[in-house]
Amino acid sequence: MKVTLLQHTPDPETTVALAARLCYSSIGIDELRERLSRADVAAFLDKIMSLGHQSVLEHASFTFGIEGISRATSHQLVRHRVASYSQQSQRYVTFRGDDFPAVVPGSVAVSARRLELFDAAMRACAEAYRALVDDGVPAEDARFVLPNAAETKIIVTMNGRELLHFFGLRCCERAQWEIRAMAVEMLRLVKTVAPTIFRDAGPGCVAGPCPEGTMTCGKIAEVRKRFKEMPA
Repeated sequence: MKVTLLQHTPDPETTVALAARLCYSSIGIDELRERLSRADVAAFLDKIMSLGHQSVLEHASFTFGIEGISRATSHQLVRHRVASYSQQSQRYVTFRGDDFPAVVPGSVAVSARRLELFDAAMRACAEAYRALVDDGVPAEDARFVLPNAAETKIIVTMNGRELLHFFGLRCCERAQWEIRAMAVEMLRLVKTVAPTIFRDAGPGCVAGPCPEGTMTCGKIAEVRKRFKEMPA
């Protein structure tokens, strides 16, 4: 898996602080912008985050390039509707060669027997796909035999508010392992450009009680420590 922060709103924290300050100011935007110091930015962001007034976070957007994830994970990802997605198409991209790239779960890779069964299934899918394409079946129809393990590439854009929601759900220990690994890497990347906004980001238990109730992972102290110590 490879996750890259392709681009983001220039100086996202200043943009968010400016939007927040504007709500309570009678002066014009240009003058307000000139007066806004780094101390003001930090103070307003702290106030916003503590009060839960997160609508201004929508003014900051972040675009990620994600490669080497499975279709099983991309299907989970696109369920987050307040986002924009552009994904490699299995309709217009025809797989060539003897095989197609596939993501192997760790629970499969630890056993030679499991890996043998998995590889056999992947080869069968690849052979069926290739035979259908060679027989003139369009890629958009041949893809029906491709598995959830098939690798994909996707570009994702989310605003700051949606990212906090996304991290709350997908950084959780109870999230599926692949999307959790992806979400944690996305969080690591945005912390480098917006450390105050994402200071307490992560699963719901980082800044409050575990939202999973009786389904809790039981590792709250360990999880909190890990995300609190994540470098910005």
